[in-house]
Amino acid sequence: QVQLVESGGGLVQPGGSLRLACAASGFTLEDYGVGWFRQVPGKEREPIICMGTTGFSTTYVDSVKGRGTISRDGAKNTAYLDLENLKPEDAAVYYCATVMPRGRPCPSYATQLMQVIGVWGQGTQVTVST
Repeated sequence: QVQLVESGGGLVQPGGSLRLACAASGFTLEDYGVGWFRQVPGKEREPIICMGTTGFSTTYVDSVKGRGTISRDGAKNTAYLDLENLKPEDAAVYYCATVMPRGRPCPSYATQLMQVIGVWGQGTQVTVST
């Protein structure tokens, strides 16, 4: 069964950091670009950052540039999002997803990324509060 499962969410204080994990099963995650997204109630899901199969990454949210890093561990078939200096506006449900088709680079623009998504994870909640 092809599946992505996110983990690592929770309550973080402002200024803190977290690492979210996106574990893949049923396929080899390294064969695909992978993106991280977030969504708050009442708003559309927002692409944050994407890493292609070559390791090149694209950040789509200006407020995340310099604070967010995407990485992979092929042995664990898992991708990660490290986010530091968290702000209240970072609170959201965070999702990971694959870029289709296999081997496709991450698009340059967020709107393009939303059109080439394959498998979605179920999401993990991140709360930023004192």
